[in-house]
Amino acid sequence: MKGAGADCLGLVRGVWREVVGEEPERAPAYAADWAEVGGEETLLAAAGRWLEAVPVGEMRAGDVLLFRMAEGAAVKHCAILSDLEGPEPRMIHAYWGRSVVESWMGPWWRRRLAAVFRFPGE
Repeated sequence: MKGAGADCLGLVRGVWREVVGEEPERAPAYAADWAEVGGEETLLAAAGRWLEAVPVGEMRAGDVLLFRMAEGAAVKHCAILSDLEGPEPRMIHAYWGRSVVESWMGPWWRRRLAAVFRFPGE
């Protein structure tokens, strides 16, 4: 819902509703440690079902970025690439304590980039 707070997945889901329409599946119940419990690639698998995979070298503004917050961990964070111009790419994302922000995708984020997807029909 526009005007309401969002986490990273809520941001991507909201953009989906604006760009594509009704969501194709319901997101599971949220817990802060959901990616650490069971080690399943829940977010990566869902993206693979509904978004189009894109090679990292072909990403463009509007693409969905998925990140591993630690080496070997399940994908747990997502963002939307907003700009590839300039010295560093920029992305829009929401994370704990920061709400929805646009920030640069410096080396810390680039090292954690696990996959890139595009909204269907884009």
